[in-house]
Amino acid sequence: MRILFLLAVTLLLVAIACGSDTTATQPATQPTEVPTSTVTAPPTSAVTAPSALIAGATDATPTTEAPIVITAPALTEERFLEDAVLQRLGPEPPTLDPHITVSGESALYVVEIYGGLVTIDRNLRVVPDLAKDWEISNGGMTYTFFLREDAKFHDGKPVTAHDFKWSLERAADPNTLSPVVDVYLGDIEGFKAKIEGRSDTMPAIRVVDDHTLSITIDAPKVFFLSKLTYPTAFVLDRENVEGNDSWFNEPNGTGPFKLAEYAPGEILRLERNEFYHLEVPKLAGVDFSLGGGDSLLMFENDEIHVTGVGLINLASILDPANPLSKNVIQAPPGFDVSYFGMNSNEPPFDDVKVRQALNYAVDKATLSSVLLEDLVVPANGILPPALPGFTPDIQGYKFNPEKARQLLSESKYGDNLEDFPRVVLTLPGSFGASVGPVIEAIVQMWRVNLDIEIEILQTEWAIFLKDLHQERFQMFGGLSWSADYPDPENFLDGLFHSESSNNNTKYSNLEVDALLEQARVEQDQDLRFETYHRVEQMIMDDAPWVPLWHGNGGYALLSPEVRDYYLFPMTVPRFRYAYIVEE
Repeated sequence: MRILFLLAVTLLLVAIACGSDTTATQPATQPTEVPTSTVTAPPTSAVTAPSALIAGATDATPTTEAPIVITAPALTEERFLEDAVLQRLGPEPPTLDPHITVSGESALYVVEIYGGLVTIDRNLRVVPDLAKDWEISNGGMTYTFFLREDAKFHDGKPVTAHDFKWSLERAADPNTLSPVVDVYLGDIEGFKAKIEGRSDTMPAIRVVDDHTLSITIDAPKVFFLSKLTYPTAFVLDRENVEGNDSWFNEPNGTGPFKLAEYAPGEILRLERNEFYHLEVPKLAGVDFSLGGGDSLLMFENDEIHVTGVGLINLASILDPANPLSKNVIQAPPGFDVSYFGMNSNEPPFDDVKVRQALNYAVDKATLSSVLLEDLVVPANGILPPALPGFTPDIQGYKFNPEKARQLLSESKYGDNLEDFPRVVLTLPGSFGASVGPVIEAIVQMWRVNLDIEIEILQTEWAIFLKDLHQERFQMFGGLSWSADYPDPENFLDGLFHSESSNNNTKYSNLEVDALLEQARVEQDQDLRFETYHRVEQMIMDDAPWVPLWHGNGGYALLSPEVRDYYLFPMTVPRFRYAYIVEE
């Protein structure tokens, strides 16, 4: 689960200053999507996703279909500069511990420093990482992974199956306090006993020998491999971690880059891992400036190599007469959705008609076209249009203030709106800071169309995340959910099953739960997607969210000497592909 801090304001950047390359803003957000003082809209447009994106497609050979990535054109057989360091802005990471990572800001760095058994490649397919191969047996419930003999930690120490068993059990340990481990590792047999503290080990994770690891899950699930690409399944060096409370400041990972320096609020510096098993990166390193600044001015002064383009500058930069126009690249549609969440157990959101009324009262089409200049697509449902399994047939909430007022009057609070329960909308951000024109406009729509006053409370990003996972909010927003892997399960099951730790609205529908559990074990892809279509419509009818929009692609500026800098629709390792040539 990668939540993005996307507070709406006039600045809308491609997520390059953060982590997912689908939307970015500038103060800081999540899976790069640095939290910023701007609500950005994740890019996603109706682009047909290649079949290779579907969870379970694990063939490591290159796909014949074009990947959904954008990059600056590279010349053939160019000689790259071996000592070149990519310079860019970056978000402040809430944590660098992969097992408790939940945000894009952290994920941006974590996926470069660490690794797991499998990863997602630039064609967005699940492919081998530290495991060179695997076998699936026992009716689809046992996965046997064969580790690479050349797999090493950053210090040169070999990676073994024992390291993976310890790491997975650490992630599932209740003392680790991972907010989302149940979502990604909960399919493993014995997980519940481990997370509840009733068992010290997970026998279903078995070391066969130093280079062979066996994992048995509770039922055959085609998306299980995809879940292992999430940081909760990354391997750690036990000697580096145990007895060292600040180990994550000097982590001994396995990823393409090592953490060379981290000064909070100033800089985070990555340097090339010469032991990297999937091909040593061409860049000597990547420097992330954490102090913020005028990114456009910094780009023009050659202080950074890449930056997103804000709405305020977009028209002028796209003008062919502007010299910067030749440096523009466009981001692909993102696998994400921006939304408001409502706690369905707390008044007034314990009445479905109130939740539906708030949906009908928001004119998303006007906001998208006028304030966000069509860089977003109004969300008719939950799943992004580019995601495998998307259907355009979901019946959502088109702007209808009359219908909104009717529903509110029919609710159990409709007889006495003067005593309507107090509503507090909590947003990530600094106390007293501007929430931006988009959220201001939405709050005004609720005031005008429903005569509901919404109070706004802002909390710092790290605190916001903690409170969000502890379900402390009556209503929350300023967020976008970005896919961890391209499958509907990552949205619908992970966010709306009543027992999911990512279900922050306390939404509960037993029929929805049953259908989600049915889809988990369905092996026929068409039938699985049909089930998800039913589930999505049921969730929309119950309205625990006010879905806002999906990103429609944004723009970035990239220095001409940078090659193979890919912009992905989700957070995946990408700096190992990039290189810099002499201009």
